Amino acid sequence: MSKINENFAIPGDFLGTSEEFLSTNGTYKDKGNIYAACTGIVKIDTKDRSISVVPQTGMPPIPKVGDIVVGRVSDIKSSVVLVDIARIKGQEDREIATLKQGAIHISNIKDAYVKELGYEFGFQDIVRAKVIDDKTLRLSTDNKSLGVIKAICSRCRVGLKRKDDKLECPKCGRIETRKIADDYGSGSI
Repeated sequence: MSKINENFAIPGDFLGTSEEFLSTNGTYKDKGNIYAACTGIVKIDTKDRSISVVPQTGMPPIPKVGDIVVGRVSDIKSSVVLVDIARIKGQEDREIATLKQGAIHISNIKDAYVKELGYEFGFQDIVRAKVIDDKTLRLSTDNKSLGVIKAICSRCRVGLKRKDDKLECPKCGRIETRKIADDYGSGSI
């Protein structure tokens, strides 16, 4: 374990114990020890006996309520679609803090009855959604601008082209349905 070097720490540096300090911003606890979670300047507040690390580099973004996120459908269950979140709109140049998986509940897909999730999403679809709960990473596509922005044919794995309110495979001619975003296929996040 490395010691604090002139009040500068990098992720994983030992900062103290939970008996000495309260772990606050930019730190984490593991087995009673406190470590730096980011690169920055170590700040010790002797009044409330807390320790923190003030970032000196830009922190990776963390999805919060109201953020628009883009991700890939990784699983479709009976009442929920799981999405591996890749980016946050407006912060496309930064990867998110950790591998985050969001969930779109059947009630948050659209403002209409949803009979079966397989008609709204396909495995590996690229989806744009809004974060409605940042603790559980619950997502919603209940908006014209939200939904599937890129999909592939479930039969031959070719990119689907929009044809009115459905998607058509240019290779095999298969027609598929999705909860399509209004700018499907435009390439914009």
